[in-house]
Amino acid sequence: MPEGPELHLASLFVNKMCDGVVFSGPVTKSEVSKSPDVAFTCESYRITAASRGKEVKLTLAPMKSDDDGKRRSKDGQADQPMDIVFRFGMSGYFRFTPEGEVPKHAHLRFYTQEKPRRVLSFVDTRRFGSWQPNGTWQPDRGPCIMFEYKSFRENVLSNLSDRAFDRPICEVLLNQKYFNGIGNYLRAEILYRLNIPPFVCARDALEGLELDDGFENWEPLKKEITNTKTPGKAKKKGIKQETGDLLRLCHTVPLEVVSLGGKGYDPEKADYSAFKAWLQCYYVDGMKSIRDHNGRTMWFKGDLGPMAPKELKSPKAKKRAKKDDDHDYTDKKKVAKTETESTGKKRAVKKEIPKKEITTHPKEATSKRGKATKAQEATLQTETRSSARTKKTSSTSEPAAGKQMGLHEINFLFLCCRA
Repeated sequence: MPEGPELHLASLFVNKMCDGVVFSGPVTKSEVSKSPDVAFTCESYRITAASRGKEVKLTLAPMKSDDDGKRRSKDGQADQPMDIVFRFGMSGYFRFTPEGEVPKHAHLRFYTQEKPRRVLSFVDTRRFGSWQPNGTWQPDRGPCIMFEYKSFRENVLSNLSDRAFDRPICEVLLNQKYFNGIGNYLRAEILYRLNIPPFVCARDALEGLELDDGFENWEPLKKEITNTKTPGKAKKKGIKQETGDLLRLCHTVPLEVVSLGGKGYDPEKADYSAFKAWLQCYYVDGMKSIRDHNGRTMWFKGDLGPMAPKELKSPKAKKRAKKDDDHDYTDKKKVAKTETESTGKKRAVKKEIPKKEITTHPKEATSKRGKATKAQEATLQTETRSSARTKKTSSTSEPAAGKQMGLHEINFLFLCCRA
């Protein structure tokens, strides 16, 4: 995720690529972007950029011509500069390419006047970034950690009574109201270098720092911090003695990334070798990671601190934690669990029985069918034989009854004749 150094490097990139370049026409937005349209059209204008913490501001300045502004206003063209404030989200960055090589996820485009045209694009793959036409720096954000150091330091130390500093230091470092420009990898690097547990109270970690530390230039500290040949323990000791000020490292560590000269974090580059070599804690082998109270991954080494989450959740165990979120171990709960488990087993058995009856091999099925048909034929034969026998018995019984009736009638007639 782009942090303060990356946004500053983005502003340097825009100023370098757009130096002396004239832009023309409307500013176009992609159809899928939900950010507002930029109602700016001009025959010729220039673009400059500036950064502050986690924001970048582009200034579109119309170029003066021999005609006055009346013609421009009639044609609907801009005659006044416009500021567009960008926030990069998770994956935002700028690119300057030929018109035929515009990146796929370019959501805002500025076209040059030359032919063939080139395009300055704001690229955002995940679309968490945004821009605001006629925008200003967000008032809720504090001074920039890199280029407004004195104001930044004063803003923090004069507001330590704020409830925000009741939280762990690792979470307060992401509060842009006081630490404008600090992000996930910077907080890990800063706390690691000072050997500060991530889950100690922020107020405890910052109390005792002086309002004016007399620090103006970061160059003398540059060699001490970036000397990668010294052992880790010795480096920690040196930093503790010389630069044990947390707010000072919030200023100097981001400037180290800027000093890499564009070789640091870049969403489009596949080679992160320089940036990885600079990292000492973030995603480094041997370090630990844990989810803070806001769900953000915190990299650290050593103790967590007294304010660590009660349920220690690592990024890999996130899915398990969701399933095992029931921690009621009372007797009632155990009985309910056993009942549900037994009913679940019964249901599983009921469901398995028909599956076994259904899943049969073809040969066995045909043999079973053949046996069934033979059994049916046998039963039919027995039924026909039994029915035939009953018919014979009924036919034989009826004439016998008839003979007996004839004899009775003869005897009756004989007696009548004698009388």
